[in-house]
This record gives sequence, C-alpha cells and structure tokens, in this order.
Amino acid sequence: MPRLVLLSDTHGKHRRVTLPDGDILIHAGDFTHVDSLKDLHDFHSWLGHQPHKYKVMIAGNHDKCFEDKPARAQGMVTMAQYLQDGWVTYMGLKIYGSPWQPKFCDWAFNLCRGEEIKAKWDLIPDDTDVLVTHGPPFEKGDFVNGDRTGCRDLLDAIKRIKPKLHVCGHIHAGYGITTDESTIYANASTCDERYQPVNPPLVVDL
Repeated sequence: MPRLVLLSDTHGKHRRVTLPDGDILIHAGDFTHVDSLKDLHDFHSWLGHQPHKYKVMIAGNHDKCFEDKPARAQGMVTMAQYLQDGWVTYMGLKIYGSPWQPKFCDWAFNLCRGEEIKAKWDLIPDDTDVLVTHGPPFEKGDFVNGDRTGCRDLLDAIKRIKPKLHVCGHIHAGYGITTDESTIYANASTCDERYQPVNPPLVVDL
C-alpha cells in the first residue's frame, strides 16, 4: 500500500519542515514566497535530499516564475515530476496535477469562475486516482474570513471522477482532512495564516 506524504504552501520555509517517511511526496504549490527563482532553487535542492522514492509538485499562485518564465522554471526541476495539466503514474496510482484556482488578487494561475476554469477541470482524466490542485473545491478546506472560497466547478469534477484522494493547499486556514463516500480531501497547507510553518505534513495510505 503506497504511503503518500502531502504538503503545500511552505512559502520558502521548507527547511523548517520535518517530513515523515513515505513512498510518494506531493507538494501542492506555493513553495516560493515572493515569486523567486532563488526560492525555487533552494526548495528544489532541499527536495532532492528527501528520501522519498517519488516526488510530485505543482505550482501555486505565489509561484509566478512558472507562469512568467515557464521554460526556465520547469527546466530547474529535475528531482521531481512537475505537473501542469498533466499526469504521471507511480506505484499503480495515476496522479494528475493542475495549478489553477479561481481569480485571487493579481497572482499566478488565476482564471475566472465558470466556463474558463471549468475548461481546465474538464481535462482531468476519469481514471485519476490522486488529483492535486493548488486551490480547494467548494466546502472542502476552503473556509477563510467567514467565507467559502473554493471552486464549485472543481467539486463537480471531483464528483464526476471520484479520485481516491484530492490534495490542495492555498487556503491556509483550511488545513486538514475530510472525506465523503468516495474521496479523501486533504488541504495540506504547511503555513498557517501568519505564514508560519506549524502544520505537519499529512500522511495518507492508499
């Protein structure tokens, strides 16, 4: 049974994180703090020294270098599988990753709610076992400042696909795991709302 170690939103503070053992390490974006290639280089160096056999990462809204300088940023990633509307299979699990979220300030990978972002979710294969997005679906780890910020179209896609696991971050206050009849929902935000890396990585056995 593969053990997945999940984290997100480390915001340049990855070296203060202690990772548990596992088979597949997944980072759901926002590994940089202020869109820095220097942050990316340091994160990737740290990632390469982790013992997990397989490593998967997507970008988040803070990781603008992957949107503004995609060839350069993606070319720096050699110790992990970077996914942007794509998939990889490890240990019998099909893992699909996508960095998009509903429009949120003037950050990276923003799309308007409705048809524009739904077109991205329509690309997700029906046989996906593990779905990794930066932002959460509606009502799943998305509550912040008295409001639900998650994407309804993403939730509809998850209900269609029924992955075993959905991993996200973005909303730091939404950290934790919930489940329904078919899917485990894991908001793996490492940093809290004060950008302190206090939340431990989540561990899921599939």
